[in-house]
Formats: sequence, structure tokens, C-alpha cells
Amino acid sequence: MTYPLHSVSGHLVAIGGAEDRTSDLAILKQVFALAPADSHEVAVIATASGIPDEVLPDYEAAFSRLGASRVHSLDIRDRQEAADADTVRLIEQSGVIFFTGGDQLRLTNVLGGSPTLKAIRSRLKGGAVVAGTSAGAAAMPGTMIYNGAAADALRKGAVNMTFGLGLVEGLIIDSHFLERGRFTRLMEVGASNPEHLGVGLGEDAGVIIHPHGILEAIGPGHVIIIDSRDLASSNIAELAMGEPVAVENMILHAMVSGHGFDVEARRYLVADELSAILAEKR
Repeated sequence: MTYPLHSVSGHLVAIGGAEDRTSDLAILKQVFALAPADSHEVAVIATASGIPDEVLPDYEAAFSRLGASRVHSLDIRDRQEAADADTVRLIEQSGVIFFTGGDQLRLTNVLGGSPTLKAIRSRLKGGAVVAGTSAGAAAMPGTMIYNGAAADALRKGAVNMTFGLGLVEGLIIDSHFLERGRFTRLMEVGASNPEHLGVGLGEDAGVIIHPHGILEAIGPGHVIIIDSRDLASSNIAELAMGEPVAVENMILHAMVSGHGFDVEARRYLVADELSAILAEKR
């Protein structure tokens, strides 16, 4: 089950990858600041990573620096471990749950339908912050991208999609967005699924998904929004696989830190507007 943005109490934070983990910790600091007041424990889930022994110590050190009372490094490798009662207990007592990067298919394969994922969804609904970087960000929505050439993806069938972790609906998230030239990936997704809002995350950039459906850009990089809801026309339905897609009236926004986007209204929010709306919603 995916959750509408307004049905949870906690925050999601999607990060584009390559975030600072050793210096100022700008994005991780904002992740930790969203933790509920009654729980400063952090669970770091390295399921997606092929090198968990390298990435887990970095995150443990970073969150410890930020004031975490405990950091639980969870290298969940298979579905049996995802059903482990001790792992579920650690999730249930954590105020921050963080997915590392790696392979989002490994993440969904291991965690899909598991007691661990059920506990994560419950914690999000109850007020915890769930964050992820790179693959950990891309896997958050109910539908996720898992493959597709960056250079020429605006062709029918060029982007592979499947079910994600179901933590939010209505968004498609892509990471390393500017650095790997992935614009055409979200354009192809928008042509075939105009109702979904595309969110492209640059490296060392992220977006806070507030419970009431407001997106807030954070970090020194860009967050790109591709809005296809008012798409005027596209030829995608008539094409054979691999043929080039035409789109009319696809809207693009480039957000920087402190700017935002109202998902329901499909409205860009400059800094003053974002601050006013967030103050009103608190």
C-alpha cells in the first residue's frame, strides 16, 4: 500500500547521492533535525549497497556527530534477515531511518512485503523521518525507475519501471539527475504517466517531502521538477518500442535550497511563499 502525502505524520527526505558525509554534513543535519523529539536513535539500512562495510561506518560516524543517541547499522542481506524480530525492534525505536545508495532492485527484493518494511511504514506514519540517498531515494515511491539509458531515453520503453517501497504515491524520483544527464528519463516517464510528478535530484541535493504535500529543496545542488499533468499531446501510444517520443507542454522547474513545490496545486513556491506555507501548516 502506498501512502498519500497527507496520511502520515513523518517526513520523507530523498537525496540525489554523493551527499557530504564527512565535512559540514549539511543535508544529513537537516535529516536528523526532522527526528521526533522522543527518539534520536538512527537506523541505517545498507541493503541496497554492494559495499556495506565501507558505507555503514561513514553514516554511523556522521549521525553520531550530529547527536544520535544510538546508530544501528543494519546490513540486511536477505528476506530472512528482513523478517528478524530484533531488526524490526530497532526500526520501531528509531526516529530516523536511512537507506543508503546501491541497487534499488536489491532493496525492493529484500524488503518488499517484509516485517521490516511494515515497521518502516508504521514509523513514518507515526512521525519518524525516513530518508534515502541515490537508490534509497529512487525506491521510495510506489513506482520506481530502475534502469534506462540517460543519453537518449525519450523513446518508447526506454525506461524500466517497477513497484517501489510504497512510502509515497504520485511521485517518480530519479537521482544523480544533472550529473548523469537523466532529463529524458523523467520526460519519458511523464509522457507515459502524466499524473505522476517527476522529481530529479542532483548530487548533494535533496527534497523534504512534508506530510501535507509540500516539497522543500535542500542542499547546495538542484532539484528538478518535471510536471506532465497538463500535457497537451504526445504520440507515445501510437509508437513501436524504441521510437522517439513527442511531448507538448511538459513543464520543468529547477528548485534551489529554500524553494519548494506544492504537489496538489502544482505550484512552484519561492522562498517567502514556502516559509509562509510551512509556518501555516505547523
